[in-house]
Amino acid sequence: MGEFGRWILHEDQKEVFEAFFAGMVFLAFVLLSTLLLLPAGRAWAVWSFAKGYWLFLVVLYLTAAALLLAQRYFRMDLYSHPDAYVISGLAVSGFLQVGWSAFAALTVRGHTVGAPVWAAAALYFVGLLSCYAALVSVGALYMGHIYRLTNAGLALLSYVLFSLWPAAGRALYGWFFDLF
Repeated sequence: MGEFGRWILHEDQKEVFEAFFAGMVFLAFVLLSTLLLLPAGRAWAVWSFAKGYWLFLVVLYLTAAALLLAQRYFRMDLYSHPDAYVISGLAVSGFLQVGWSAFAALTVRGHTVGAPVWAAAALYFVGLLSCYAALVSVGALYMGHIYRLTNAGLALLSYVLFSLWPAAGRALYGWFFDLF
């Protein structure tokens, strides 16, 4: 293992490793999705996911910074007010994760118009993979097991819900999607 590998795997660099891993997962998602959707003629959907992902990252980091400032202002930390600290983290990370699932379901739905059944199935699978990539990115900032397990369940359930009932995703998050 090289010098970079030893450095990034050191326990002091956990946050850096998580961010690096999230980036690599998204890169793998883009490559795999492109290979999967290219034969279906739907590779343009990957561009939609990539644009949305960059906006998702901006919103993710801005809301994480805002949450950190709010927690400091109200003096919420893991030791003095653990319930408020964890619940606020769960609320923000869950809201963002469900928002990505809504975006993924609505993006997939938009690209399945006129697609054969196998191409639509590939698109829905790519949407599910994008939810995993978003989950890893959210997990890079909200690292606790409770956040990761809760957000994993939220990602899967909300993606299925919004895929079956896209009007719910549009009603909850459409105001944000309409901004861009």
